[in-house]
Amino acid sequence: MSSISRARGVWLPVAAWAVTRAVILLCVWRVLVLPGPDVTTDVSVIYQNWSEVLKTGSFPLADVTWQYPPAAALAILSPGLLPFLDYAPAFFTLILVTDAAALALFLRAGRRPGHRPAGAWVWIAGVALLGPTAYARYDLMVAAVAAAALFAAARRPRVAGALVAFGALLKVWPVLLLTGAAVRGRRARALWWSAAGTAAGLTLFFVAAAPGALAFLTFQRDRGTEVESLGALVFHIARQYGWDGQVLLHYGSLEFLGPGVPLVSTVALTLSLAAAGWLFLWRLHAGEPGPTTLSDAAFTATLLFTTTSRVISPQYMLWLVGLAAVCVTVRAGRQTLPAVLVLLATGLTQLEFPVWFAHIVASDLPAVMLLAVRNGLLVAASLLACRRLWVSTRGSGPGRTGPVGVVRARRPAGEGETAAAPPRLTGSAPQTPADGSPAPGH
Repeated sequence: MSSISRARGVWLPVAAWAVTRAVILLCVWRVLVLPGPDVTTDVSVIYQNWSEVLKTGSFPLADVTWQYPPAAALAILSPGLLPFLDYAPAFFTLILVTDAAALALFLRAGRRPGHRPAGAWVWIAGVALLGPTAYARYDLMVAAVAAAALFAAARRPRVAGALVAFGALLKVWPVLLLTGAAVRGRRARALWWSAAGTAAGLTLFFVAAAPGALAFLTFQRDRGTEVESLGALVFHIARQYGWDGQVLLHYGSLEFLGPGVPLVSTVALTLSLAAAGWLFLWRLHAGEPGPTTLSDAAFTATLLFTTTSRVISPQYMLWLVGLAAVCVTVRAGRQTLPAVLVLLATGLTQLEFPVWFAHIVASDLPAVMLLAVRNGLLVAASLLACRRLWVSTRGSGPGRTGPVGVVRARRPAGEGETAAAPPRLTGSAPQTPADGSPAPGH
């Protein structure tokens, strides 16, 4: 590749990132004002109030909206690293720095053998499509940690394990990164032991440092069905025919309360348990992990649990964008179409929040249709991701690839057999049938 091509490969995405992030900053600084509620109040009011409580040496036990694991305190307190700025501007600045670091991570990973720069473009587009909400929540930090963990897994499993544990203590969901992790071999043991050790050590530290570190385990148990979730569509439609429930601020979000809500919430929990059952079944039938198994499984698992959740807050889309970007960075990955569907759903998410959020709360029919399309895209992405993960990990079936750089020893040709042609050097290991012989034509 010429120096001009290499420069274009770096500066073009950097320029696109700079332009889109400038627009987002103008939105969170209220220079450009989108229709709908002010998305920055979570930072300027809720996060800032939590930070004042955390500075006293306690977690916000009096606030049931504190529903986060203990390392979230570090994100909430992080604006203190910039004492020359007020809380909200400092928070937005740190998110910008984290966003830039994530872009650098994707650009660097895209230059590795067997990788491509597509992941950087998914990250640039996904954050831009979510709009100012991406900078007004700390979820972007968690998505960046998760992406770093997946990229580190191949070469530095101990670092990856520590990052997974830290991410899980920031916002729980990164524990799903271990869904496709191998359980045998030296690297696998290093990953699992590092994750377990780091999680245990950090948990003990937070429990000893301040009371209420584990309060998040019970603060979410009475949550209902949030107005943007998949199950909420039942009540949005029912309101068109006279359902007499209502929408109220409950546990920090707007939820449906009224007849049938507990049933729908139970169904959502049942679907999440069914998703966990499917993932367990997949692990039982999957062959040895390949170069994309860890990221593909993490993306699929997170898609399933996000889609079936009682709450699909707009910032949840950042989890999916970050993992989708990792999946498409690896050339052998099979999750490109689900990743595209996630990007489309992310763009619609900005329309439903904040732009049309008042119409969503009122269950206006056009807004309900928009929400149905967004949630339908998530359902379609989930089913496609499951299908592709299953097919790509069924032994030597279609789409199965061995670990990069590992070539099985060929058995000598026996009597009456013809030696197979040597594998072509394509940058990845040749496929091998179950009997260990080289696959013809590779």
